[in-house]
Amino acid sequence: MSTPVVDFHGHLAVPEADALVAGTEGFAAELAAEQRAHSPESLAANRAQLQRLAGKLTDVEVRLADLDAMGVDLQVVGPMPMHHYWAEPDLAVRLAGTVNEAVAEHCAAVPERLRGLGTVPLQHPDLAVALLDKAVTELGLSGISVSTTVEGRELADPAHDEVWLKAEELGAVVFVHPWGCSLGERLASHYLGNTVGQPTETTVALSRLIFTGVLDRFPRLKLVAAHGGGYLPTYIGRSDHAWRVRPDARGCAEPPSSYLRRMWFDALVYTPRALRHLVEEVGADRVVLGTDHPFDMGVTDPVARLDAAGLDPAARDAIAGGNALDLLVKGDAR
Repeated sequence: MSTPVVDFHGHLAVPEADALVAGTEGFAAELAAEQRAHSPESLAANRAQLQRLAGKLTDVEVRLADLDAMGVDLQVVGPMPMHHYWAEPDLAVRLAGTVNEAVAEHCAAVPERLRGLGTVPLQHPDLAVALLDKAVTELGLSGISVSTTVEGRELADPAHDEVWLKAEELGAVVFVHPWGCSLGERLASHYLGNTVGQPTETTVALSRLIFTGVLDRFPRLKLVAAHGGGYLPTYIGRSDHAWRVRPDARGCAEPPSSYLRRMWFDALVYTPRALRHLVEEVGADRVVLGTDHPFDMGVTDPVARLDAAGLDPAARDAIAGGNALDLLVKGDAR
């Protein structure tokens, strides 16, 4: 029997959560920052896309039809990455609970085809720990999706250590998916905030997790990076060089490249050559399929793109689904 095809990168919209933030000062500030970071043309295209994709982002039957068309047997569904890390405790708890329950309900409709990732308020680590535990142990989610920064605080900040510890204990996935770009107006034109900015955000976030020793402290953390890990696997040699020659770069125990084989990366790198390079740098056992369904920066032919890379059969099958299935087991996938 062939290995099921697993897409590790799907999205769900949660209108009930959107309603909770509507009209708040925090959400108004978030929208203002988004408007500064995108051109009017990009903002208009984004609005049109959300209207066009409304059914694909909420309706289970529409999702299943898309999965069938893509040749995907199982999809990992996470919320649209609007975590609202500015929210105060009471609102943050309501937001996370609403999102996580919506993801769980969506996936429970077809449990043989869907697995869920939730969200937690990283800006309040103590609350995040409790909500992560509930998401996994009570709601049956496979882990959480996080952005690359938390209101200006890095994922690698020690404030989040208790969250990573709980994720290790639970065997929960932590899916790193950027929302927005800290370079702001510099990348506002021509949709550069997404095409260039989001991979940059992932590169910085992962680099800080490596260089500050977070992955030394939490070696069993199931960290999965969207969009192929950004630019990190492509230029990891510079990080290794800095680690060797600069004492101030020695915050981690081993050369930075070794940590690429302690995390996982989705295969959303678009070209066969780029996928072969990713596999060469991180190992075939560290790559999972990712479509970014149903957005326009995603792909609708993940299996064909994987096959076009010309990998050996064992590597191909591992990336198609074997690695993802291992990750989704509540335990240590290492």
